[in-house]
Amino acid sequence: MTNKKFKLSGVFLYMVLILWFLITLIPILWVFDNSFKSSTEILLNGVSLPKSLNFENYKTIFSYPDVNMFRSFFNSFLISGSVVLGIICIGGIAAFGIGRFDTKIGKITNAILTACMLVPAFATIIPNFVTVNSLPIKETYFAVIIPQIAGNLCFAIMLLSSYMHSLPNELDEAAIIDGSTVFQVFRHITVPLTKPMFATVGIMVFIWSYNDLITPLVYISKQKLKPVSVILTMVSNMHGTDYGAMMAAIFITIVPILIIYICSQELVIKGLTAGAVKG
Repeated sequence: MTNKKFKLSGVFLYMVLILWFLITLIPILWVFDNSFKSSTEILLNGVSLPKSLNFENYKTIFSYPDVNMFRSFFNSFLISGSVVLGIICIGGIAAFGIGRFDTKIGKITNAILTACMLVPAFATIIPNFVTVNSLPIKETYFAVIIPQIAGNLCFAIMLLSSYMHSLPNELDEAAIIDGSTVFQVFRHITVPLTKPMFATVGIMVFIWSYNDLITPLVYISKQKLKPVSVILTMVSNMHGTDYGAMMAAIFITIVPILIIYICSQELVIKGLTAGAVKG
């Protein structure tokens, strides 16, 4: 009887997962399918297969006089990569101080970080905009990188500190007895053991930064500095009736992030489940 219940629950679980997979995959396939059609074909039948693999829509996207897709992809990867690097460096050190040292300051800081995560991101746009405009970083990549680092830092520190807190204290004590400094403990013991969580935080922050539209839209007005998320809205505004070109633009924007996630999904799962079972 137990095996029967277990099998039924397993079948139900797989049905839910398959349904969720289809709900996620079908829109991507629909966009890919329509990226090879003309606007007329999409309006007549948006769910049929294309008559031929017509790459005109992709050529149109890369030939717009006011849009440089290669430059926008470079901007996106530069901004997102810098945000991840800043989050990992600053967040890792802060998480080490909070997670590995049981102090009153650490507990207060942890409480403040938790409270900061409750503040809506839109509530900080105006003060951040005023601050950025008053600094020399105005109209540079840093005008987007620094606010994104600040916006994701609390999340990163919370995840990293909770993971570091779960590591055995005996490792640090043994290293200190052998003459290691606190920095050496952090570099040679804590960081290697926390690699799965560093990878998880880095990938999640990269995806968030890459998909972020509001921050670069507000803080950057120079065309040559805009990432691909902003360029996509420009294409939509300028050529809203060219549905085929819009589908092509959407798909090429999705592809890099899909590749990154597919290649790193094991690291994400490992990082999110690490520390769930101790012993």
